[in-house]
Amino acid sequence: MTEPTHRGRAGVAGDAVDAVTVGTRAGAPRVDTGAPPPSPEGAHAIVTSGLTKRFRGGQVAVDGVDLAVPRGSVFGFLGPNGSGKTTTIRMLLGLVAPTSGTWSLLGTPVSAGPARALPRVGAVVEGPAFYPYLSGEANLRRFDAADPSADARTARARVGGALERVGLTAAAGKRYRTYSLGMRQRLAIAAALLVPRELLVLDEPTNGLDPQGTREVRTLIRRIAEDGTTVFVSSHLLSEVEQMCTHVGVMRTGRLVAQGPIAALRASGEEPRLRVETPDVGAAAAVLARAGLGDVRAEDGEVTAVIGARAPEEICALLVGEGVAVRGFGVVRPTLEEVFVGLTGEGFDVDA
Repeated sequence: MTEPTHRGRAGVAGDAVDAVTVGTRAGAPRVDTGAPPPSPEGAHAIVTSGLTKRFRGGQVAVDGVDLAVPRGSVFGFLGPNGSGKTTTIRMLLGLVAPTSGTWSLLGTPVSAGPARALPRVGAVVEGPAFYPYLSGEANLRRFDAADPSADARTARARVGGALERVGLTAAAGKRYRTYSLGMRQRLAIAAALLVPRELLVLDEPTNGLDPQGTREVRTLIRRIAEDGTTVFVSSHLLSEVEQMCTHVGVMRTGRLVAQGPIAALRASGEEPRLRVETPDVGAAAAVLARAGLGDVRAEDGEVTAVIGARAPEEICALLVGEGVAVRGFGVVRPTLEEVFVGLTGEGFDVDA
């Protein structure tokens, strides 16, 4: 039997303001989100400064990335395929040497010795690999035995606890080759969590999964985060990042173009616009202009304007009071997809 490659099991093998930073490498201004002052030392699970990877031939896969991942967050590392996400993760875990830059995990500079930080980090990189004819439990036992710090006397309890945590206790005795893709991904996460971890790094954990498997992994990530583990998730699926992450970093062609809380990033897009559907376009536009709304645009059957600080119900009352027939009324806010497309100049996969 061919020995499988157990990729990415870490542990065996500058603080930043909690606000959206846009275009950090291009010198663009920080978006003011009313964020708190800089966090104290050790408040970040991952910090990088100028992290760069240049391959032979001159190709720059990662270009001066400055990351700050808050402890306790579910951080979505988002970007189109080929944007440098996996290369960045491999550098963070010591699987690839960076060309330049510094980085730390859990407050420990990795350059000073990976052995100090990596035992507290679990990771699944580039997909799981297990013995197909062994059971899920037997595979985890082999992983556990490969850890020189693991106590063989408590192996059964560790393996059982990891299987229970990912919801695979009932399937522990089944051969790995009979597992669904979602079960295989959960088993890989169990292998990364055989011992307590403060940081879990997952590279495209829902890639290729059906809707049920995607839901299972998403729910598992939330539970792990609720237990206090920081989760760093790379993905090219916008919907997954929106549903399970608290913070996000956006990559484009090797550069980090934005990072911060998802809510703040969404707010950094275009201003919300009021949208009024009416047959009285001219009259509605005049009312909105007199009310002080900006950028009033009149089109066939509707009028839009930047609402600013005005209350929507106040504007609606003004329109009705002036005799404007209102067929539809609402405030249109920029979607996260629109913000990301504006940052990267290209789209993301919206659905799995």
